[in-house]
Formats: sequence, C-alpha cells, structure tokens
Amino acid sequence: MQYGPAAQPQYGSLQLPHGAIDLPVFMPDATLGVVRSTDATDLRNCQLQALVMNTFHLMQRPGTSTIQSLGGLHTMSGWQGPIVTDSGGFQAYSLIQQNAKFGSLNADGITFKPEGSDRKFQLTPEKAVQLQMSYGADIIMCLDYCTHVDADAALQAEAVTRTIDWARRCKKEYERLLKQKKLAEEKRPLLFGVVQGGGSEELRRRCAEALLEIGFDGFGYGGWPLDKHGNLLTDIITYTRNLIPAHYQMHALGVGHPGSIAELTRLGYGIFDCAMPTRDARHARLYSFTSASTSFASGERWFTYIYVNDDKYIKNNRPVSEFCDCLCCTHYSTGYLHHLFKINDTLFFRLATIHNLRFMTMLTQRIRDGYYGQIG
Repeated sequence: MQYGPAAQPQYGSLQLPHGAIDLPVFMPDATLGVVRSTDATDLRNCQLQALVMNTFHLMQRPGTSTIQSLGGLHTMSGWQGPIVTDSGGFQAYSLIQQNAKFGSLNADGITFKPEGSDRKFQLTPEKAVQLQMSYGADIIMCLDYCTHVDADAALQAEAVTRTIDWARRCKKEYERLLKQKKLAEEKRPLLFGVVQGGGSEELRRRCAEALLEIGFDGFGYGGWPLDKHGNLLTDIITYTRNLIPAHYQMHALGVGHPGSIAELTRLGYGIFDCAMPTRDARHARLYSFTSASTSFASGERWFTYIYVNDDKYIKNNRPVSEFCDCLCCTHYSTGYLHHLFKINDTLFFRLATIHNLRFMTMLTQRIRDGYYGQIG
C-alpha cells in the first residue's frame, strides 16, 4: 500500500542549549559516552554536530554518580556540542524481550539485571527524565515501549498504551524539574515523545494523537524500522510522519544507512542516528561517493562500499575516496589501511571510523546544499 505525500523536509536549524544544529543531521552513537576509537577532536574534525548517548547503558557504566563527579556527559567526554540521550526503550526491547531472564517490563517501567551483574536496575519514566537532565542532555527522549513490526496485535496495543502513559509521566516530571531548576528558556533541554504502534495505522494514529495532546518539542519514530528482510518500512514510516504536523522535527531513531537517510529526508525526517557507519568502519566496510556532486535520482548509484580488507587493495596507493577531505583520505592510501587492518592495529579503527563519519556529514551537507531537489 502506498500513502500520500509525506510532510516536506523542514530545513533550517534546531536551537539547543549547547549550540544549534543544521538539519538534516546525522548523529553517531556514542552509547557509553564515546564513539569507539575516536576522541572529541576527531569528531569535531569530521564536522559532526551532535552525538547520541544512551541512558540505559550509562546508568550502569560508568554509573550516574561517576558521570556527575566527572562534570556531566559534556565535560566527561570532552564533547561540547549538543548531546541527545536515548531513554533506553529500544535497549529494553532488544535485551529483555529477547531473553526474559534479564528483566521485565510492567506498567511502572523497566527492571533489569545485566548479565554478569548482581545488581538490579529500575528505569521508570520519571527516573529516565531525571537521569537525562542530570547528565546535561540537550534533547531528552521519553521512555517508550519498543516493539518489532511483526509483534502480535495485542503486544502492539499494550506497547502503545504504556508508551502514552509513560510519555505523560515523563512530561509531568520534566515540567517539575524545569520549575525546580529555574532554567532559562535557552538552557532548557528539548523533550521528544516517541510514536509507537508497529505496522498498524490505527495504533500509530492513536499514539501520535495522544502525544500531540500531551505536548512535546519534537517526536521520534519508534520501533524497529526494518522488516524481516532488512528493508526499510517506508510506508508506515511515511504514514507516521504525516500524523505529526510538519513544523515539528522528527527523529528517525536508529536509521543510519546512507540510502535510508536520503529517502527519509525526502519524506520529512530531519534527525538520524545509528551505530552502523562506525561498526561498518571497524569491519573494513568504508563508504565513498561516486562523484563530486550527488544526484539522488531514483535508481542512480551515488555511493559505493570499499572493502579495504580485500587483497586487491594491497598495493593501492590511492585514497579510499578522492571526494573526501578527512584525515584518512588526505594522508593515507587504501593500501596502507589494508595493511593496518591485516595487522589489527588500532590506528585502522580510528582512521576508518573518521572516514565513514566524514562521509555521513558530507551526505547531510550535500542534502542541505540543495542536491536533494534532484530526487526523482
């Protein structure tokens, strides 16, 4: 089934306590306060604008008291730009729903005990907001109940009911903390609600309408964004975007494939995050544009993968991409990267990660610069 046109892309910038971000924006996952193999200077040099960190994991390691002792996430990590904190709904889905021995979800929130740990953790909607605000986040995500699109109808309905209830509790706690902290408007972190509902139009609409009534600064597309074959769920993602007025920004949670970003930007999404580009880098799959300028016309191959572990690159003295200005491409050959990978040197992970992240920022820049108008 095909739906009508989605909301048109809303470019411009989003003003946050630690600076403005130009849209569309891709954010790498710095789950535990670090983008693996890089430091904050590397990330700035890649022209990244913001990072995503995860409350579910950070409350375990290094722990909230340690984060506060180290001055909050910005001071601890050395990253002074905006930080978005994911509440942990997706992690609960992937950890608990796949193996019940690790914890449970109920009306009050999430209780879990990580493998190898003797300590139980509890994450309620109120605590999720408290932690994210104490960490100094610029965008706070409401705790939500994530599901896979193939989950049965009863579970999808339960997830929507709990997501709405948790969102209402998050908003109440958020407003209480704002009043308590007496934050000026420019210092106020934004609060995003997350639209759940699986592949059901009815549930997506019910969730979106309830969240709009509660009132949030922006919204996330919740739930696993791919079908069982790994294809982007374009129809329901489009439908969900159309449920939210175009002046609200929407975060396509967990979406980071270059082709998916190009497609969903056209559909009206402006914020993206994913671990895939950095994970691909560490496994020697690097991204490259096929030309100096990008046409996103349907069916055109505008980027390609470079598998630098392939022996055909042993003596290749060219950079990974002639269209890239990153540290990796301006200083080192593909053959040298192949060598670093084969000897398992940590420099490979750093250079490869820098390259893929610079590709992602160049992608969103090309979209902002107007190439997007060429989409067919």
